Amino acid sequence: MINLKINGVDVSAPEGSTILEAARLAHIDIPTLCYLKDINEIGACRICVVEVKGARSLVASCVYPVNEGMEVRTNTPKVLDSRKKTLQLILSNHDRKCLSCVRSGDCELQKLSRDLKVEDEAIYDGERNEYAIDTTAAHMVRDNNKCILCRRCSAVCEKVQAVGVIGANERGFKTSLASPFDMGLGETSCVSCGQCIAVCPVGAIYEKDYTEEVFAAIANPEKHVIVQVAPAVRAAIGESFGLPIGTNAENQMIAALRRLGFDKVFDTDFSADLTIMEEATEFLDRVQNGGKLPLITSCSPGWIKYCEHYFPDMTENLSSCKSPQQMFGAVVKTYYAQKMGWDPKDIVSVSVMPCTAKKFEIGRDDQNAAGVPDVDISITTRELARMIERSGLNFLSLPTDEKFDNPLGESTGAAIIFGATGGVMEAALRTAVWKLTGEAADSPVEFKEVRGVAGIKEATYNVAGMDVKLAVASGLANAKALLEKVENGEADYHFIEIMGCPGGCVNGGGQPQVPASVRNSTDIRALRAKVLYDLDESREFRKSHENPAIIELYENYLGEPGSHKAHETLHTSYVKRSINKH
Repeated sequence: MINLKINGVDVSAPEGSTILEAARLAHIDIPTLCYLKDINEIGACRICVVEVKGARSLVASCVYPVNEGMEVRTNTPKVLDSRKKTLQLILSNHDRKCLSCVRSGDCELQKLSRDLKVEDEAIYDGERNEYAIDTTAAHMVRDNNKCILCRRCSAVCEKVQAVGVIGANERGFKTSLASPFDMGLGETSCVSCGQCIAVCPVGAIYEKDYTEEVFAAIANPEKHVIVQVAPAVRAAIGESFGLPIGTNAENQMIAALRRLGFDKVFDTDFSADLTIMEEATEFLDRVQNGGKLPLITSCSPGWIKYCEHYFPDMTENLSSCKSPQQMFGAVVKTYYAQKMGWDPKDIVSVSVMPCTAKKFEIGRDDQNAAGVPDVDISITTRELARMIERSGLNFLSLPTDEKFDNPLGESTGAAIIFGATGGVMEAALRTAVWKLTGEAADSPVEFKEVRGVAGIKEATYNVAGMDVKLAVASGLANAKALLEKVENGEADYHFIEIMGCPGGCVNGGGQPQVPASVRNSTDIRALRAKVLYDLDESREFRKSHENPAIIELYENYLGEPGSHKAHETLHTSYVKRSINKH
């Protein structure tokens, strides 16, 4: 331990700590803009400067190591003046249209400006860089006129997601964060994961907003507007209205959706159970009949696109199952449309997802079981929150006893844990083991070895005399490391689950924005995942094959898991895109 003084207070910090980390141990928050723990520790923004006794100049606390006997001041007039001038310089080349900015009220730059009493007018006048807004990607908009060059987006894209399609172009005053050769993001091998959006401190990167289209559909009396909600949304939507991270807001969310005017409010958990029925069947078929192994899950569209770009030869290992979002849309426009006597063309299928890649997925080929798109509009958790606010709904006072509509609102505990890394694997195991062990009613429910937020997890289970080797990865850099081991013959698995976002869908690129000051000290992934595991434990049915609505769907429409009709409705295909490894 290293002993030092911060603002006159004795502090002990582990050797190797930075001043920033030591200050937090003393309950002192030093402001930052570029810093992301273990991801972007570059001391670039200079907002975190402090005075160190004996040092010749101010130092960046996020990269400056503590030393024995050091004396630090974090709030002297010199420090505050330096931070204010730095902020004014940043703002001098920043598009300050805060009223119309999607991040207004939720912007780290805006909060700092308020805290440091930076005035609205520009103190430093002069040349301004002007950039065309990039709308080429299916899922997001890039506005470099608001970029502050913190480099968080490029760091998470390269280090966490192993994609690296955003980086620094040019030098000096002309530096911009952009794609190689200033290509539009939609022209690159971007996988639409949205992790860059999740870490951007300002409004320079944001999802394409489709709330106007949803409002218009709801207002059209000739349309049946049906909404499905992914499991991870209920674990985070409350944060948009001031509830603590890790709050289950499922019932208020359902109440809000009804009051927004949706004709039916359904649960994507229903089709998560359906996914397990198909995927577990596919897995057993490949194991028993010499099919391509390992089988790799296909629920995460960011991961699917990554595989198509970077591991195209392994697309044959992907499960042919559509994602739960797309399965749900397919069921709505086939089985449910027939049940209700509706023309599929009159149905507007809306999804609320924690994921920006879902906006790309709805436009993929082979996602139109009824001859029309399975899902018409996909919005993020953030977009739903904006719809609720715009409609004047008081989220916190909404009823807490409303439930999803039936039959496509029925689900099991296995489905709800899809939102956490390892959840799809555990759900599949609950049904696969049940089938392999002669459909024993007391087959295992919990497989805790595949739980948790570790980037890569491995487990082996002996089932019906066979050792089944499994692996789970979340975050595409971890997926890359795992698949390279498989390619090189260093690892041998039967079944692999991959989620594109670190921690799974609970940490998706469409979830409520969390400032870096919280991200750096709180594991939001674990808190949100706990919501899902608690819900799983409370469910009457915890295995997908026990869902009465799923049983009825197969009996009255699909036949059996893996049937010809099931394949026509619930399965899809992939493409081998350009190889872009690095």
